[in-house]
Amino acid sequence: MSSDNQEKNEQQYSLNDDRRVRTLSPGALVIRRFLRNRVAVTGLVILVFMFIFSFIGGMITPYKEDQLFYRYEYQNKQYAGAKENTELRYVEASEGSFPKVAQAKFVIARKTKKPKFDVKKSTYFVEPEGEEFYAIYEQKKGAKELVAFATYDIVSSAHSDQEASFELQFETSRALAAGEKSFTLDGKEYTVDEGGIVSLDGEPAAYASRYLVQPIMKDVELSQGFREQLLQAIGEDADEFVYADENGEESTYTLTYDAGTSSYKIMQAVATKKFDTYSAPSRAHWLGTDRNGMDMLTRLMYGGRVSLYIGFIVVIIETLLGVALGGLSGFAGGWVDQVIMRTVDVFYCIPSLPIIIILGAAMDAMRVDPQIRMLYLMLILGFLGWPGVARLVRGQILSLREQEFMTAAEATGIRASRRIFRHLIPNVIPQLIVTMTMSLGSTILTEATLSFLGLGVKFPFASWGNIINDVNDTFVLTNYWFIWIPAGVCLLLTVLAFNLVGDGLRDAFDPKMKR
Repeated sequence: MSSDNQEKNEQQYSLNDDRRVRTLSPGALVIRRFLRNRVAVTGLVILVFMFIFSFIGGMITPYKEDQLFYRYEYQNKQYAGAKENTELRYVEASEGSFPKVAQAKFVIARKTKKPKFDVKKSTYFVEPEGEEFYAIYEQKKGAKELVAFATYDIVSSAHSDQEASFELQFETSRALAAGEKSFTLDGKEYTVDEGGIVSLDGEPAAYASRYLVQPIMKDVELSQGFREQLLQAIGEDADEFVYADENGEESTYTLTYDAGTSSYKIMQAVATKKFDTYSAPSRAHWLGTDRNGMDMLTRLMYGGRVSLYIGFIVVIIETLLGVALGGLSGFAGGWVDQVIMRTVDVFYCIPSLPIIIILGAAMDAMRVDPQIRMLYLMLILGFLGWPGVARLVRGQILSLREQEFMTAAEATGIRASRRIFRHLIPNVIPQLIVTMTMSLGSTILTEATLSFLGLGVKFPFASWGNIINDVNDTFVLTNYWFIWIPAGVCLLLTVLAFNLVGDGLRDAFDPKMKR
């Protein structure tokens, strides 16, 4: 090879040639190492999906977090009663005008077919005026006065707030017994049809039948058409009938006969509005509804938003306190370090879970607003979690403080605040990022545990923890899988993804730790 070619090749592969040598910044190297870790990238993809699901999904869902849904269930409720009259009944012109003793004497006179009978000083006359109809008169001052009548028919007013007068009952019963189609009372012409409906000027005035039909509710007025269809159904021995009211709404009525009381119970199929609780997945509700009748998919989205909010805010509080106190302890040393580290030791001795449970019970007793309660929860978790971060930062700063670059920075006269924020803190950030990422998963699990126990996020706010709280009921656990499994899967994937990303970041920042 000639000297010219050799010189040309040396120039071509020269390390000083910027066109051939490409250097990467430390940040770019970390990103490249992280992206080469497929497991960490998988965790990152899961986290991105969870953020989109929780935040974007919550904005595009057509339902609200606390929106209630209802369904209509048809239940048979007693609407009216119909009692069959199986014996002669006495209707008095006035109270006490035909006493019990006279009624007993009437039974004997009826059996012996005697036209009159005496009760003490009173004389009563019995006049049959039709089939199974008897008019009863009392002799008073040389004249006979109508005091009662006996019949099997029951005459009731067409208006529920009124009672049929004695005269109207008498004339109606007499006309029915005699087979007459009309009668005159107080100068007014009444008509009686075969169904026992008494009409005045085309409007129902009274009803007569062997059945006493009465509504269960006093403010309900049974219409003529309803009575006709009811009596027709009883005559045909039908179990049910359909009746349309004045608005054209049809209702199904069921007849139940009680032989002991010789009466019918008329049951109406009434639509009852109820919370659409534990409804199965459908087109309207892809994951069904919960025990409060709320859309489960929407609750999952908002629950993820709350769980992630709490996780990030708690970790930020822990990091700020930990970096400030740990950095001060490591940099200042001496009695400052001793005070802060002993404080950290005290915090490590505090039983965090019992304290949180006690505070949660206290907030329940004080009925703290759910939104304020969530803020308190984040502050408590953050305040109890900073010692670990402080100890990590202190250790890192103690190690970095003795490095040559820090000695050089101090020798050049750089002020302390600049050495801390320019040289120490940036070198601690990689470890902090890894620690924060790993802490996010544990914080979300802690919140979920507290919410599951009823001490965390409260209704109407949703979190994955209080959604899973429904499995406190064994029946829900075994029959309504769509209530708790999706929330459990979201919780599992999110915590796992944070741990995978944390492992990936640790390996990317310090390749020598990779096994």
